[in-house]
Amino acid sequence: MIHIDVYARKDCHLCKSNCLLCKDVRDVLINVRKDIHFGFKEIDITANEELLRRYKENIPLIFINGKKAFKFKVDEVELRKRLRKEIIRNTLLKKCRSKIKTLNK
Repeated sequence: MIHIDVYARKDCHLCKSNCLLCKDVRDVLINVRKDIHFGFKEIDITANEELLRRYKENIPLIFINGKKAFKFKVDEVELRKRLRKEIIRNTLLKKCRSKIKTLNK
């Protein structure tokens, strides 16, 4: 399954509840999620010193399966393209693992 993490700050001038950048990211994710299934989690970087130090003002930051994919905004077409690639990759990996298991028996 594909998983998306969105890193943001609750107390940031960019990411207050009415922040357009965060709202746009959420809107795109919600729209794409209607067609492509994925897990989704928002992470407040202020809850973790290491994340806060690492990302500070570089938010919102979007990761797909642990890999940085977008910063500040998400292009819906590009997100769909990346998710499709990830689905193909996951499917191929699953098939390869299955074949290896069969060969090792």
